[in-house]
Amino acid sequence: MPAKKKAVTPISRSKATRKTAGKAVTRTATATKKIISKPAPAATRRSRRHRASDVFQGFTPYPLRKGEPYMNESQRNHFRNILLGWKKELMEEVDRTVHHMQDEAANFPDPNDRATQESEFSLELRTRDRERKLIKKIDEALTTLEAGEYGYCDSCGVEIGIRRLEARPTATQCIDCKTLDEIREKQMTG
Repeated sequence: MPAKKKAVTPISRSKATRKTAGKAVTRTATATKKIISKPAPAATRRSRRHRASDVFQGFTPYPLRKGEPYMNESQRNHFRNILLGWKKELMEEVDRTVHHMQDEAANFPDPNDRATQESEFSLELRTRDRERKLIKKIDEALTTLEAGEYGYCDSCGVEIGIRRLEARPTATQCIDCKTLDEIREKQMTG
């Protein structure tokens, strides 16, 4: 007696969803779509290396209260902690780079290996140079914070805003002035 063959059905138009690494992946017969349903687990976020353009992530947003004066003492302390924490992170990254370059420096006999090592070191040094400039901006922001001028636009004097400063603690312009500057810059280069 011949064995019964199992009917193989092609993937139908119905959607099959499975979870992978914190993301829901929806698969259809015609295409594969990724839908981000929730952020990556906290352990994954913490393990990612920060780039110079990343903002210090280890803070909780400031709880705004109705009628609270702008840049009061608690808000200044909040931003002081953000700036100092961000600077500390960047300085630790500088120390790691120095140790890495000292430990990994080797005189490879193969020119290709030497070239690879040189390009890796060059990339790291460029990144550290960007971070050095960022540390300078953080120091300037801390100086303006101590002087009581932090949080106000350099161009028009308007409040920059708590949420904008949390997103970019070194911001020196309100969103309107920054947008106008970017438009002018595009017009000059274009």
